[in-house]
Amino acid sequence: MQNISIEEVKERLDNGESITLIDVREPYEHTEFNIGGILYPLGKIQSMIVDELEAFKEQEVVVYCRSGNRSGQACLILETAGFTNIVNVSGGMMAWQDRIAR
Repeated sequence: MQNISIEEVKERLDNGESITLIDVREPYEHTEFNIGGILYPLGKIQSMIVDELEAFKEQEVVVYCRSGNRSGQACLILETAGFTNIVNVSGGMMAWQDRIAR
């Protein structure tokens, strides 16, 4: 698993790069604030219900959550499921809101 900073994610998005973003938070957290990722709660990943993500198995997938903990767990599980290029957003949306979305 690789890590990426929120600043790097923001820069890549600002440059128009197409990034597969997966938000592993709960729906209410996603509704409160999100950066455009596909909502896929950690519980589904923990249950190995990843069929909907199969199309991204060989692509870079950037995973985020509130603080970086749940996304780190999700990354490890997805790697076990055969995903080859998983990236965890360090600090998650708390860091994003603190340092970018002021």
